[in-house]
Amino acid sequence: MEFLILLTACGTLAGVTTVLFGFGGGFVVVPLLYQALQYLPGSAEPGASHAMQIAVATSTCVMIFGSALATAKHQRAGSLDWSVIRPLLAFIAIGSALGAAVATAIEGGWLRWVFIVYVSLTILDCWFRPGFLSQPRKVDTSTPARRALTGVVIGSIAAPLGVGGSVMTVPLLRRQGVSTTGATATANPLSLPVALVGTATYAAIFWEVMPSQSSGYLGYVDLRALVALVLGSCVGIRLASAFIGCIPDHIHARVYIGLLMAVVLAMLLA
Repeated sequence: MEFLILLTACGTLAGVTTVLFGFGGGFVVVPLLYQALQYLPGSAEPGASHAMQIAVATSTCVMIFGSALATAKHQRAGSLDWSVIRPLLAFIAIGSALGAAVATAIEGGWLRWVFIVYVSLTILDCWFRPGFLSQPRKVDTSTPARRALTGVVIGSIAAPLGVGGSVMTVPLLRRQGVSTTGATATANPLSLPVALVGTATYAAIFWEVMPSQSSGYLGYVDLRALVALVLGSCVGIRLASAFIGCIPDHIHARVYIGLLMAVVLAMLLA
């Protein structure tokens, strides 16, 4: 019971970050679920050997619900630019399938360090490379080929880490002159193909692994954790929706980096 209560609270926090920062929940869910599966009494049966894979797969599934609901909230608020979103959706889906498949060959401990290194590099990139902390003049230098490559890369990295792709799309859009609110809003619909394709891939590839060890799983997706996280996420999204567009741009960008730092610290201490 304590495990499920903690996950519901984690889901609420994930819902808030999904709406306000486009995280898709993964940056909150993966570190906390990883630690919970390893150390909390009453957590999942398969134990530490599968903790990272379970955390990533379950986080990816949670994103289906969180990103869809957050997308609807941003659509009502008028903060989505579909001309930017539509060209990337199919390519992100392709990359997500490739990335989730690659994740099957990575041992859980290594996957954890890949997560830590990638988020750390993103923090350094956002902090030191011009264009993220201060909003530049809006410019679109994309071409069809560049959009295709960008989409595949985003999906292939987001799916194995369970993070929804915002860690790439938000800095990318910021450097094209998009506000932090607009960039984080755009990250939500772009997380949907990652979530849908990634979840299907994890469930299909790992179907033979988990059911033989414990009930309550769909592949590597922990269904009990999923229900608690989704319920909490709905509450968090509802609470955070009132603040869409209310955070000053320069503060919004800095808080985004601060949250990434907190995620890295949580994973290092795990």
